[in-house]
Amino acid sequence: MKSALTRVFISVSLLFLIGTFSGVAQEKSFTILHTNDIHASFIPHEATWIRSDPKPMIGGFAELSWMIDSIRKAKSVSVLLDGGDVMTGNPISDIEYMGASGGALFSMMNMMGYDAWTIGNHDLDISQDNLKKLTSIAAFPTVSANLTDSSGAWTLNNKPYVILKKDGVTFGVIGLMSKELFLLTNTKNLKGLKVSPPAEVAQKYIDELTPQSDVVIALTHEGVDEDSVLAVSTHGLNIIIGGHSHTRLEHPKLINRVIICQTGSNCENLGELDVTIDNHKVTKYQGELHHLWIHHNAASSQIADLISDMKKKIDEDYNQVIGTLVTDWKRGGGESNLGDFVADAMRESEHADVGITNSSGLRKDLSAGPIRKLDLSEILPFRNYLCTFPMTGKELRRLASDHARSLVHGRPSLQISGLECEFRKSGDTVEIKSLKVGGQDVDDAKSYTVATSDFLINQADKYLGMIPAHSTMSDMLMFDAMVAKVLRDKTIDSKIEHRFKDE
Repeated sequence: MKSALTRVFISVSLLFLIGTFSGVAQEKSFTILHTNDIHASFIPHEATWIRSDPKPMIGGFAELSWMIDSIRKAKSVSVLLDGGDVMTGNPISDIEYMGASGGALFSMMNMMGYDAWTIGNHDLDISQDNLKKLTSIAAFPTVSANLTDSSGAWTLNNKPYVILKKDGVTFGVIGLMSKELFLLTNTKNLKGLKVSPPAEVAQKYIDELTPQSDVVIALTHEGVDEDSVLAVSTHGLNIIIGGHSHTRLEHPKLINRVIICQTGSNCENLGELDVTIDNHKVTKYQGELHHLWIHHNAASSQIADLISDMKKKIDEDYNQVIGTLVTDWKRGGGESNLGDFVADAMRESEHADVGITNSSGLRKDLSAGPIRKLDLSEILPFRNYLCTFPMTGKELRRLASDHARSLVHGRPSLQISGLECEFRKSGDTVEIKSLKVGGQDVDDAKSYTVATSDFLINQADKYLGMIPAHSTMSDMLMFDAMVAKVLRDKTIDSKIEHRFKDE
């Protein structure tokens, strides 16, 4: 009898050991749902890249919520992550809710059951204090390991990482901010903050999380190119869920055995990544984007009611038509008709000689037709104030030379009003043949008044190649200046004026 029991015990023990050490027994499967760069797009918008008329509608939190719920019903283990830039792009970012501007966005994300998010550069567009209020509203953790104060403390209710446990799977999620933050956000909102090197910080926490987790994820806001650098600069990382570059990866990239995902922007897609992992190694994966086309009316729900309330508040003010656009406003690689109009609005508002804005601050094209305040808010979503400062004619001439050179090389960063320039290119050099302000030749010794934004003033060395000795801030937003010009002009037929001409 004892011999028989011993044989049974040995057989069971062997089976247990085989199961413990076999790859199959260690495999765990799960699904990651992810978004990034929502930019306050809580309601559907036109798919402007589609040529049909009318254009189909896409996006919004109602469709996103429906898609998340549908996938969750089919997947037993899933986490929902966001790669930052929840804010800026719609007036809802400026509406106070639960004590924070844009608070309704995070309340809606609570309703959708997000598990974690990382801070994006535009989440700091209003202030650090407002971001702290937003992170307090969020019922899910804020992870951003390399965004700290000067002493290395996490001061925005953020933490370096979070460990999530779902149905037997343990996820270690590290947050990372772009090393370029101080070139991306108005520096007046970044006082006291610092950004440490992403890869160095990530490796520290990868090493810490690996023994505690089945899978280690970097939740980043730095762009696909930098995510690729992160993948080859670290070891032990399994997955990168990214944001910032607005890259629509229909299927994941695989770099150095690290899976990299990103969904595009403006709540147009939900990312789904299905993964099987064995002893910290990915053995299978499949990723795709679910395009959030509007196919049905949203059912009544808590989130639908909040969406409706916020839309009503916005419509009461921002949906009014204030002008008519005859020709499409388009951004472009060089001078654009939209850029000309915005720079003109800035110059006229401040009664300046010259108006200058950064091309990257223009965030949306607009088709010909009625112009609403909402359209202008989406074109200029940032809370940037107008500023004026003096430039000598000599400084304007150097600026014109730099701008002409950037046009020749296809890398212009500015839209300019009030300057008329003719230049001649010869190889890599540019010669200014004529430069006028207000129809008059520029006098090198004369002082001219330039209107720009506080964002550009704070990075004047980058955009202007100089730091003004002093500047004066207006109490008018760029958005307000544009509204005022549309109201003055009424019917707008913008053409590219070729303000800088190559002879």
